[in-house]
Amino acid sequence: MHTHFHNIPSSLIKKAQSVKILITDCDGVLTDNGVYYSEEGEIMKRFSIRDGMGVERLRNLVHVDTAIMTGESSGSVAKRAEKLKLPYLFLGVKDKKNALTKWMAETGIKTEEIAYIGDDANDIDIIQMVGISATPADSTPFTAAIVDFICKEKGGYGAFREFAEFIIFAKLNYSPEKNKS
Repeated sequence: MHTHFHNIPSSLIKKAQSVKILITDCDGVLTDNGVYYSEEGEIMKRFSIRDGMGVERLRNLVHVDTAIMTGESSGSVAKRAEKLKLPYLFLGVKDKKNALTKWMAETGIKTEEIAYIGDDANDIDIIQMVGISATPADSTPFTAAIVDFICKEKGGYGAFREFAEFIIFAKLNYSPEKNKS
């Protein structure tokens, strides 16, 4: 799984080594950006089981927490966060930069210790603020233009897992001597 991490600049790997928490947007990152509606309203979102394993691997292998920060106030997102035992869940966030700034003041986490993966316009402010950022392969072009890491996988199909594995790789396997070209 780590084969495509070998041509990544050491400066980006160093950023990943500082990460203590990976914050993710939901729609378009953890889901395929689709939602199923009935006459009663939203009924289902599709989540990748592989992404869930990425949350567990981050927690167990390198002691990195995961949080979801989304503009939606969805019961299915809350259930997914509960299933994954996430320590932080930010639902209905309209101003992500303000929410992150407030949370950082409460927790003492520094910007360079935060990784973020998002896919759209409402993620740009936070992407520009954190230590390292990523986006799925199928994100908006203006989001892809400003992130540190563009995943090969699409949202809802392993993009979160890919970024999680990169952070794990950086924290466990990387040293300049091992990765000289």
